[in-house]
Amino acid sequence: MLTPRSPSILTATIMGLLFVSALPLSAQLGGRPAEEWAVTLESGRRLATLDIENVVARMMLQPGDIVADIGAGTGIFSIPMANVVGPSGVVFAQEVDADFLPIIQEKARAEGVANVQAVLGEFEDPKLPRNDVDVAFFHDVLHHIEKRAEYIMTLAGYMAPASRIVVVDYDRNLDGNPHQSDPTLMISQEEVTAWMAAAGYQLAEEFDLFEEKLFAVYSRAN
Repeated sequence: MLTPRSPSILTATIMGLLFVSALPLSAQLGGRPAEEWAVTLESGRRLATLDIENVVARMMLQPGDIVADIGAGTGIFSIPMANVVGPSGVVFAQEVDADFLPIIQEKARAEGVANVQAVLGEFEDPKLPRNDVDVAFFHDVLHHIEKRAEYIMTLAGYMAPASRIVVVDYDRNLDGNPHQSDPTLMISQEEVTAWMAAAGYQLAEEFDLFEEKLFAVYSRAN
């Protein structure tokens, strides 16, 4: 196992990787190049608000689980989830911007995590390498997808029979939503539940961990 680097060295390495060129992702709602997103995603102020440990704990992951981190960004959640599922499990850190993939891979390597696999997806298809995924995870990502219902339906084709989809995202009905000025980035839990139902998933559990976000777990209906 590799010895984890100090946070300062890891951050410098990640920032060094951002000097690659990237075009705006026009097919992604609110899309920006990876080098812009990474600065935001890795900011200490933002990380302090994510409550990563408690989010991952409530996902109830098990050793050996196959997890898809949809829109993984820089892998902020991918690494903690990989530690939980252990060497017998795998986390597919999926992104539609190829410039994120080396960042994810470097973060996993630096932290000595060998069971994270970076995956390049498409705007309308996650392109996961397996169709027996146990848990799919969206964190502040679903509102960026243009064809949300269709995407969830496609994602369902990669999921195992007894699988779950976990969504943490800003809810239009809750105070503090930062996307009030852009209706295209607004979603509600009622809408998410309807999209999930169309794909064969039902609301199984909700958590009040955030004042401005929905946190819902959907399980595949029998």
